[in-house]
Amino acid sequence: MRPADLLSSSWRAVRSHKMRSALTMLGIVVGIASVVLTVGLGLGTQKDVSEQIAALGSDLLIVSPGSSTDSSGVRGGFGSGQTLTLSDAEALGNEVVVPDADAVAPEKSSSLSLEYGESNWTTTVTGTTTSWPTVRSRELLYGSFFTDDDVTSGAHVIVLGSETAVELFGATTVVGQQVTIDGETFDVVGVLSEAGSSGDTSLDDLAVVPMTTMIDTLATTASESVDTIYIKAVSSDVLGAASQEATSLLLNLHGLASADDADFTVDVQDSLINAATSVYQKLTVLLTGIAALALLVGGIGVMNIMLVSVTERTREIGLRKALGAAPANIRNQFLIEAMILGLSGGAVGVVIGVGLALGLPGVLGSTIVISGLALVVSVVVAVGIGAVFGVYPAARAARLAPIDALRDQ
Repeated sequence: MRPADLLSSSWRAVRSHKMRSALTMLGIVVGIASVVLTVGLGLGTQKDVSEQIAALGSDLLIVSPGSSTDSSGVRGGFGSGQTLTLSDAEALGNEVVVPDADAVAPEKSSSLSLEYGESNWTTTVTGTTTSWPTVRSRELLYGSFFTDDDVTSGAHVIVLGSETAVELFGATTVVGQQVTIDGETFDVVGVLSEAGSSGDTSLDDLAVVPMTTMIDTLATTASESVDTIYIKAVSSDVLGAASQEATSLLLNLHGLASADDADFTVDVQDSLINAATSVYQKLTVLLTGIAALALLVGGIGVMNIMLVSVTERTREIGLRKALGAAPANIRNQFLIEAMILGLSGGAVGVVIGVGLALGLPGVLGSTIVISGLALVVSVVVAVGIGAVFGVYPAARAARLAPIDALRDQ
């Protein structure tokens, strides 16, 4: 029998039982749609995380303090200590000691309430230096950033994030206005351009003041300890060198013998991206494995229905063999029928998966990336499942003896 005749005959057999074929494909449809959606969600989440981390700067080092221990001996997590100071930041900015550092910006933050007339808004107020916009890759939408003189004198000036400005004033054109923090009046000298968000944290909901103003006026304690020190490397190519230089300098400043004793951590953006990517790759593999179980169930359904089909068509098989049909023709027809079921289920599953991938981001609030490779592989896998689970029924049909098949009632 010619391949075209085999294909035509198999297609007619599948179409003759539309409802049964549809139900048989259901498991494959669910499995393929799950695979497409799972892979897309994993790739989308990986993309979101990478963009959020990269938004901080691909050439950025983040120096965080070590852990703290309270009077009862309870230790806090990394970043809870007060082991970094303004002096550390100034030393890190020395181009002779750390030649691969382009700029350094310490941060000291606190959650405070800003007031304007009858309006108030609680946000993160960050004390820093004039190098902050360069280090954090931030631009001004209106006005300007505070100056070195403002930092030296502890001036009561403030730069608002665009979201904070809107919450307080209902607009971003607020340069020249005044806000009150803990009874102290601050002049708004600038408004930052929008930067989006990092995870669940908005990068546009903040206020920035001179570091001296934060320490002398707004901080709960007049300590020169800082929460974080950001270091912008000369280029992303020298991040590793800058990290080593910063680590060596801080170890010397803190009188520590080795990195094992360090009371600080230096994180490289690339390592954060790689760590996040690794986590989401493993998560994608896990979820894809769960989706594969649905494909396994779908494959078992295909085998079950094909066995039923062989039983129902025993007399047909016997008649065809009596008329000279070779066992290979019988086997190939049933195998092609199983592959058609797999292909049809895969195609429908891909369509449903793509549809969900296009519609769910607005509901979930996360990106779903449609991978062309995943779509092709899904269809190939669906056809393969039909072939694998159709082998046994096809072989059983091919082994039927003509005389026994024709006697079947």
